[in-house]
Amino acid sequence: MTAIDVLCVGETMAVVTPAKAEPLREAEECLLGFGGAESNVAAHLAEFGYRAGWASRLGEDPFGDRIAEGLAARGVDVSRVVRDPASSTGVYFKDPDLGHGARTLYYRAGSAASRMAPEDSRAWILEQTGWIHTSGINPALSGSCSELTEHLLSQARSGGYKVSFDVNYRPALWNVHVAAPRLLELASMATVVLVGLDEAQTLWGCSTAEDVSVLLPAPRHLVIKDSATEAVEFIREPGKEESVFRVPAHRVDVVEPVGAGDAFAAGYLAGLLRGDEPVERLALGHSFAAWTLGSRADFRPGHGTKPRMYQPQETPAAAT
Repeated sequence: MTAIDVLCVGETMAVVTPAKAEPLREAEECLLGFGGAESNVAAHLAEFGYRAGWASRLGEDPFGDRIAEGLAARGVDVSRVVRDPASSTGVYFKDPDLGHGARTLYYRAGSAASRMAPEDSRAWILEQTGWIHTSGINPALSGSCSELTEHLLSQARSGGYKVSFDVNYRPALWNVHVAAPRLLELASMATVVLVGLDEAQTLWGCSTAEDVSVLLPAPRHLVIKDSATEAVEFIREPGKEESVFRVPAHRVDVVEPVGAGDAFAAGYLAGLLRGDEPVERLALGHSFAAWTLGSRADFRPGHGTKPRMYQPQETPAAAT
């Protein structure tokens, strides 16, 4: 019996956004919240009914208090979070660009989370964790965070847990020439890999989902998200031919795209852990993403455990 179904590892920051849909330079009132790729996934999974935890570092400051208390209120286990008195919690600002989503301004250099290291994982009791989820944001934060990410991936088999890795390339954090080989190396070690086709094009010059599959033959489950078009899952079973499943995305009105990728990852993982068929878990990922696209928040509660009804781009297809 594991104490945690899924442990999500990565940085969460305080987020400041105008109270109204207006640029930061014109805003007189702002809202204070928090957001982070991995903690967004944890919050979705906790609401879904899984025992979800989040591991990271936060500063001993009001921002850290707000994040820890806020995630706990969403049902996320935060007992593995270290409060660091020597570093502050990172902060980012959303600058709404009406008609184009939002521009994100990060103030995270030297943050408490950037001080995470392999040694931190010794206190996480990984043998009590069934699954670990992390992303390509983590290794971009610092050398020690990169070492931690590799440690979690390399120790998965001996530690008895599985790892999902969302590539989540952030050009503001590191140069593509540095990121491309490192993210490919880390992704090759994961059980499940999620990557946007646009990311794969930028990082590795891939034009199709099949190109990505050739580049990443090792993960058992490889999911390529082609923006508003479709999601494709490649499944590799020992002694069997590779299976391929495709599910079209939904047509929705986009309020803001931030958080949709995390929502897709959470929906897909929730379905995978539940034992859903490939088409069903891809559909659940699309539904979570569409639900989040309808909100200005990084995390939108209330989705439920079944896919919602949206208008598809075309008829879903599956191929073997």
